Amino acid sequence: MTQAMRIEGGIVDRERSLAFSWNGRWMTGYPGDTLASALLANGERLVGRSFKYHRPRGIFTSGSEEPSALVQLRDGAAREPNTRATTIELFDGLSATSQNHRGPLAFDLMAVNDLLSPFLAAGFYYKTFMWPKAFWERVYEPVIRASAGLGRLPMQPDPDAYDHGFLHCDLLVIGAGPAGLSAALAASRSGLRVILADEDSVPGGRLNAETHEVDELAGAEWAAAAAAELAANGNVRLMTRTTVFGAFDHGIYGALERRTDHLADAEGRPRQVLWRIYSRRALLAAGATERSIAFGNNDRPGIMLAGAVRAYVNRFGVAPGRNVAVFTNNDDGLRTAEDLSGKGIKVSAVVDARQGDVVADTIGRSGIRAIRLGDGRRVEADCLAVSGGWSPNVHLTCHHRGRPVWNADVVGFVPGGELPPGMCVAGAANGTMTLAATIREGHEAAAGIAEDLGAKGSPGTPARAVDESFAAAPFWQVTGLRKRAWVDLQNDVTVKDVRQSHQEGFRSVEHLKRYTTLGMATDQGRTANVLGIALMAEAAGKSIEETGTTIFRPPYT
Repeated sequence: MTQAMRIEGGIVDRERSLAFSWNGRWMTGYPGDTLASALLANGERLVGRSFKYHRPRGIFTSGSEEPSALVQLRDGAAREPNTRATTIELFDGLSATSQNHRGPLAFDLMAVNDLLSPFLAAGFYYKTFMWPKAFWERVYEPVIRASAGLGRLPMQPDPDAYDHGFLHCDLLVIGAGPAGLSAALAASRSGLRVILADEDSVPGGRLNAETHEVDELAGAEWAAAAAAELAANGNVRLMTRTTVFGAFDHGIYGALERRTDHLADAEGRPRQVLWRIYSRRALLAAGATERSIAFGNNDRPGIMLAGAVRAYVNRFGVAPGRNVAVFTNNDDGLRTAEDLSGKGIKVSAVVDARQGDVVADTIGRSGIRAIRLGDGRRVEADCLAVSGGWSPNVHLTCHHRGRPVWNADVVGFVPGGELPPGMCVAGAANGTMTLAATIREGHEAAAGIAEDLGAKGSPGTPARAVDESFAAAPFWQVTGLRKRAWVDLQNDVTVKDVRQSHQEGFRSVEHLKRYTTLGMATDQGRTANVLGIALMAEAAGKSIEETGTTIFRPPYT
């Protein structure tokens, strides 16, 4: 299959082609692609099925927050289920299959569950399977067990090798986006021993997905130059493909480094290494995660977060669609339309909720074909980019029972005052949402840490950039709809489920999570939690501050 949706640009290596298998069909991509970007380049939109109703699911994001595009890698004893297509680095010979369907992906027999949805609403498992008693073990349990889970684990012993180790540093910087790179540069120039860890294969974070400039360089070029300076410094350990998953006592952090997941042949090397990192200080610069808006049939393949659309266009050189509409409540969505137009991709509509315009419904089945606006007009679109705002990634700040607090200016939860000892937060993770301010905040935080620790070197000056506009309005759902509107795409939680939870007396956010399964499983609430909490607050007639939020515990994945 040819890469029909590939466009110019991006930071992939087009000098060499990689062959990979998807559901038994061979396709091609480039070094630097993820499985998700390669599938989109080859025109694949349907990649999976949702957990409960088995509704068609496509690629929704471009990173580790992906709730829908969960696939199965390899075969036999090496089979690995529930792997995010958005984080899988493409390599020659990679084999991936879809999961959680009976029969072909496009004709899943379990999609009958969608027709039974009135009987499978929130908390249905607490109200059914109660009678007759003789059915408990003979009928109900086998059926439930057969339907549980998404992928299938191998039954053979794991053939891969794993390792563990210990590292020590003055400063652990978590996240290699603009704030993290700026902090690592300042700390290393001051003379501190620095570990910079990031889950991506390439440092830069959102800089690789945007058209911003830093120090008169394209954002991705500046990030590459900063990473090269850090790699050349003997006091710095640059750890890509590494997820810091937990903040523990005494400045100890747990991290998982993926050593050979991106290679066709591990050649006897350990696949993954579990690190225990002892740090005097830590700086969290984990960025923020975009969230959606609830509207009718907002779960169809081809509906994506606006930031993900920009990532596929700018980083991977892939057009998520030929005719793209944008639905937003903030300036970030407008930037998506600008970037698409700049790449020659048709933008069929820009729907700004701040102007009173909304998307009420979408049309299609295995992929979106059109949208219907609030005034009834139909607009053709094979991709819809949605932006409901950004939620700071505060997970690690909660691992010592710290509770995030609501920030109305950011329209999101930001770290509270009770952080793990020795930790500070900078950048979008701290609610600082513009580029120049993010770079400056990372630099100043690291310079302050260096001074506290007695470092003698000069941190230098922060890189120069321009603050883009950031204006977000709290708009959560399109009301007055007859169609189902989805909150959690992985677990099939709808707006109706959230309301039902409140109506049945589950008033705490913890109860909401358990009763509806909102934010459970691999998603961990990245794209859904804030939206669900906002809807719960509306149902209860309370503010989001009064409603509160759940907190996160290790491991962050």
